[in-house]
Amino acid sequence: MKRILQIIFCILSVSAAYGSIVNAAAAETESLKSPDGRLQADFILDDGVPYYTLTRDGSPVIGKSRFGMKLSDSGLYDWFEIFNVETSCFDETWKPVWGEEAEIRNHYNEMAITLRQTSSDRRMVLRFRLFDDGLGFRYEFPDHGNLIYFVITDELTEFAMTGDHTAWWIPGDYDTQEYDYTESRLSEIRGLLGGAISDNLSQTIFSETGVQTALQLKTDDGLYINLHEAALVNYPAMHLELDDSKMVFKAHLTPDPNGDLAYMQTPCVTPWRTIIVSDDARDILASRITLNLNEPCKIDDTSWIHPYKYVGVWWEMITGKSSWSYTNDLRSVHIDTDDLSKVQPNGTHGATTDNVKKYIDFAAEHGFDGVLVEGWNVGWEDWFGNMKEYVFDFVTPYPDFDVDGIQKYAAEKGVKMIMHHETSGSPRNYERHLDTAYTFMKEHGYDAVKSGYVGNIIPKGNNHYNQWMVNHYLYAVEKAADYRIMVNAHEAVRPTGLCRTWPNLISNESARGTEYQGTNGSKTFHVTVLPFTRLIGGPMDYTPGIFEMDISKVNPNNHTHANFTLANQLGIYVVMSSPLQMAADLPENYEKFMDAFQFIKDVALDWEKSIYLEAEPGEYVTVARKAKGTGQWFVGNVTGKKPYTSRIRFDFLDPGKEYVATIYSDTPQTDYRTNPQSYSIRQVRCTSESTLIQDTAEAGGYAISFREAGPQDRKLKRLK
Repeated sequence: MKRILQIIFCILSVSAAYGSIVNAAAAETESLKSPDGRLQADFILDDGVPYYTLTRDGSPVIGKSRFGMKLSDSGLYDWFEIFNVETSCFDETWKPVWGEEAEIRNHYNEMAITLRQTSSDRRMVLRFRLFDDGLGFRYEFPDHGNLIYFVITDELTEFAMTGDHTAWWIPGDYDTQEYDYTESRLSEIRGLLGGAISDNLSQTIFSETGVQTALQLKTDDGLYINLHEAALVNYPAMHLELDDSKMVFKAHLTPDPNGDLAYMQTPCVTPWRTIIVSDDARDILASRITLNLNEPCKIDDTSWIHPYKYVGVWWEMITGKSSWSYTNDLRSVHIDTDDLSKVQPNGTHGATTDNVKKYIDFAAEHGFDGVLVEGWNVGWEDWFGNMKEYVFDFVTPYPDFDVDGIQKYAAEKGVKMIMHHETSGSPRNYERHLDTAYTFMKEHGYDAVKSGYVGNIIPKGNNHYNQWMVNHYLYAVEKAADYRIMVNAHEAVRPTGLCRTWPNLISNESARGTEYQGTNGSKTFHVTVLPFTRLIGGPMDYTPGIFEMDISKVNPNNHTHANFTLANQLGIYVVMSSPLQMAADLPENYEKFMDAFQFIKDVALDWEKSIYLEAEPGEYVTVARKAKGTGQWFVGNVTGKKPYTSRIRFDFLDPGKEYVATIYSDTPQTDYRTNPQSYSIRQVRCTSESTLIQDTAEAGGYAISFREAGPQDRKLKRLK
């Protein structure tokens, strides 16, 4: 990735401004300030034990919190002395391949403290990077004779809270993030945890107070704090376990089947632990700390990586209208791929040639880039029959899916096909077939794949987020880059900004997506929390765009109701930015509301600039984004657990120009339970000095597209 400004390194002396050793007989302290001077991180060595604190404008954000590692043969948490201190500053601007801005500034002050353990002569480096909007720190283990191969059995990192903050959290689970969020005080987590997991097939809840990152917090003084991690590579995912008697979070890593956490070889590093902080919730959404703490792009030629807007054979399976499998005859459990003629079809298979062609026709007619097809390949019966380790070979289609015919038909229509690889939670089998599967994709014109990891991980005892699986996910992405394939991984570990390094990782699921609206619904404020939590690490394939909320009208046997309004679904496309966006509903449901569907057709996927206009977790998020290439502006709003009146200025528009704003919104009659499809579309003239006041419903929202006004627009009402 080409940098547009020269990288600036300023090697600073260890001075009073950036740190000094004070009174060696007592605690030793090294201090680091952010570039704007408002944040200060203090490293403290107290009786040989390392700690840190974080303050903002002199007020505590993180109290005295411990560092350290427990190893299988010893520990790296005490008996330390400061061996060396280095400080520097860094300032660059880099261009992402895709994202929420065309340029991102990476500006921080850095402090690296080398500790020597006097009892073992081992070295450990604690590296701090302090930005204007937060702190990142990590452990580094240099190539040193007294520490080469080692096993981490516990990470002692703490995040000491300064009070009983409000938190938006999901339970600590080694295998899934697909939970509704709970809003509560920290002190209430223990009592609420059971209810938080009641509607999930929880697999590995590890404690009564464990939660997952990214964790969003708010103090009683109105300070917003976000805890997460960045650059998760060759290490298990971090959860947080709360000591609610002290209000201190401790890192809790996902173990392997032996109970060990990480197998390391020097030189090596851990992921960054991140703390984003501001008194304005919009700054949390605007922070690029997670991306900036990742390495630059490792793909030399990124010309083949591009945004995707797609439809697909998916929602009809989620709702139960169609099935993934071709047959229900489990007596033929391992289907003979050389003779499929004996298999009796079930009559509900969704991935048929004729059905897929309907989606291709719809995509071509409305300008969509691609079509996703799930359930196209042999193996689903085996999986549902619990013979899951070797069920998929990723190249053998069902008899009613003509791979070659579909390839030709889509190409004639100018539509790309998106591959689906369900691994059935068996990464060994997937890795065994990866080269063959990716070669098959390229031969048939597929340049993007949606991978899935549903179910317990095989080999037994592994979890979705332990070190071995974290390495597998990245291996699949790196291998895909060799074949110029883009990856959208579902059920994988939550993102930590690795899309900067590997931008062919164009999206992830890794949270509770729209599919739950087709089974048991989600809380009304869900999409107002996700931007503060899951999206901190990277874009989500949330699969929005559901226009029929009464699921029984899709499948008469499914009586679920989706908990949002139609205008809310439009707002998501801007609020929850992703270079991969699905219009997830059935084509026939869009055909009933083609005027509203126009916004999904128009909205961009890749952005020049993003401005966060309004934000409060659980309540509302409003974002304006300028499309890369066209310069067209779009605005999206989503509202949470109660109605909201949005007030925004259009001062992001070019001064001196007049625009036409097309506003898609809730109406006074909109109710997500009883009247979710009530929406209004109106056009007004406006300028950069105009102000919009827009009412929204609970679980509602609005969306706006802008174009420059012409003479034909003179009769339109002008917004003041």
